[in-house]
Amino acid sequence: MSAPIVDRREPLSHEEIARYSRHLIIPDVGIEGQERLKAARVLLVGTGGLGSPLALYLAAAGVGTIGLVDDDVVDASNLQRQIIHGTSDIGTHKIDSARASITEVNPHVEVVEHRSFLTSENALGIIEGYDLVIDGTDNFPTRYLVNDACVLLGVPNVYGSIFRFEGQLSVFHAAEGPCYRCMFPEPPPPGMVPNCAEGGVLGIMAGHIGTAQGIEGIKLITGIGEPMIGRLGLYDALAQEWMYVTVRKDPDCPVCGDDPTVTELIDYEEFCGVPSHDRVQEVDLSLADVEILPTEYAEIADKPDVALIDVREPHEYDINRIPGATLIPKDTLAGRLSELDPTKEYVVHCRSGVRSLESTELLRGAGFKARSMRGGINAYSRQVDDTIPVY
Repeated sequence: MSAPIVDRREPLSHEEIARYSRHLIIPDVGIEGQERLKAARVLLVGTGGLGSPLALYLAAAGVGTIGLVDDDVVDASNLQRQIIHGTSDIGTHKIDSARASITEVNPHVEVVEHRSFLTSENALGIIEGYDLVIDGTDNFPTRYLVNDACVLLGVPNVYGSIFRFEGQLSVFHAAEGPCYRCMFPEPPPPGMVPNCAEGGVLGIMAGHIGTAQGIEGIKLITGIGEPMIGRLGLYDALAQEWMYVTVRKDPDCPVCGDDPTVTELIDYEEFCGVPSHDRVQEVDLSLADVEILPTEYAEIADKPDVALIDVREPHEYDINRIPGATLIPKDTLAGRLSELDPTKEYVVHCRSGVRSLESTELLRGAGFKARSMRGGINAYSRQVDDTIPVY
């Protein structure tokens, strides 16, 4: 057994003893473990796919204080995996629906709201004071930000990620083992690893990995079992099997190594070369000449010298399409440049605008006149033609 990270205990009421009775009769948990859970302060970064089962099960388990960090709103596409939200919550802030669900599960839990995205400016102030951080995000800038902030503050970080039919799980605690940067010193090149919005995910994967993160959190709080410090679990849902890889502390790690060079939080979007979330806060003027709004494209769509390229995958093209678009999947575009007319102006679109920007950069580098449709076909549906389904 490991030492518990929470050295406080809060006595249980008679009602709580009845509620948590199935925990109390487990010798490894007992009154002491349950009182540590009640005293614990756990921060969940994100109330989406992983954050949903985490919040519900940690609340049911009796974690006394659950902090929620999010500034997103519920969208219909979330409901396939984000079970803490419901149909009636569409359009509302995720924190609001998450808080309501947590309170319904267990009114004894205190919910602390951090109604913002985690940034380099606010991360240390938010994380400080929590015993444990559980990362439920789906992008590299926030993962590196959470890692570095946790290392600087000495707070354990339970990591999880999902993509299609695969999941990852580990615990990063620099005081006792490696951190996230020991495993991934540098982020992958932009566009190399698609996120769930672009590549998809089997919804129930969020429940599988999220609850596994919750188990690691409870183990850390109560000191039972052996937490996954120094191990990375790789889950394959199609084979229904786990594989484990040893992760060692890197003495040259820039944040937790012997001579760290990262001693304060940096610009993680610049470090990773990608945004930390896909909500548009303001217009990026640096993209003004390479992007075109869906409404602007609609005004020029009939011009003979304008052509529309769809760089999504064929199975996405089967879901919906913009009339007149030519399907050239992003990964095949470089090999099909000879099919394009250099005298035409190309508008490139994907689902939400990420792959199309990368494809536009390729086209421009090859000498073509090209712009990316801001927001992709989903934005086109909302702004121009609502007969096209959004996915």
